[in-house]
Amino acid sequence: MFKHLREEIDGIIARDPAARSRLEVVLCYPGLHALLMHRIAHYCWDREWKLLARFLSQAARFLTGIEIHPGATIGRRFFIDHGMGVVIGETAEIGDDVVLYHGVTLGGTALHHGKRHPTLEDGVVVGAGAKVLGGITVGKGARIGSNAVVVKDVPAGASMVGVAARVVVPRDKAETNTFLPYGTPCGDIPDPVARALSGLLDQVATLRRRVEELEHERSDTPMAPLKDEPDVRVREHAAADAGPLGPC
Repeated sequence: MFKHLREEIDGIIARDPAARSRLEVVLCYPGLHALLMHRIAHYCWDREWKLLARFLSQAARFLTGIEIHPGATIGRRFFIDHGMGVVIGETAEIGDDVVLYHGVTLGGTALHHGKRHPTLEDGVVVGAGAKVLGGITVGKGARIGSNAVVVKDVPAGASMVGVAARVVVPRDKAETNTFLPYGTPCGDIPDPVARALSGLLDQVATLRRRVEELEHERSDTPMAPLKDEPDVRVREHAAADAGPLGPC
């Protein structure tokens, strides 16, 4: 259970610049405490000591504010930063080098006893407050932005933001292993809704220019008389034939 403890600690130091020593990580990081207690609870769960496993997971929740069901499967170098409010469901599967921030929920959306919680592949980062729901798969190296709600499969290397979450930055394969704090790109994020509105505004501007061109062409062409209105020259000729008094 604890043969990779040094590796877990070094992984935390590598991804958190606030960590200054291994001793500090061991004493002060609730994410590590919750993970170690989960290793024990999961060991008991696999040996059918269900009640003891649940008791240990609830004790860890009381001590750290992090709730991990003992049935969840967690890989190596798993890091929960800050940690408070994290919930990981029974059938969740988490790969290696995954990072979760505070307030993350890996929840289920079904009442059956089968696979109902998400699978996070290697290198996934889930930002603060994000909700990943259902038996979906988040691909390798994907990033889930803070407060996003994910209910569909996420392709590998994608960055997701919004409710419901949408792909905003197709990440280059060369950058897949680059650590992205809080799972959210900090540069210029192309918002899909803003992009759609911009496209509509461009179409409106194009149509406006076309209408102005048509109005200009029409103003340069003499207007034909209306069918129910006689020509001006016909009316002037009729008035001349009527004499000085004109018709009554």
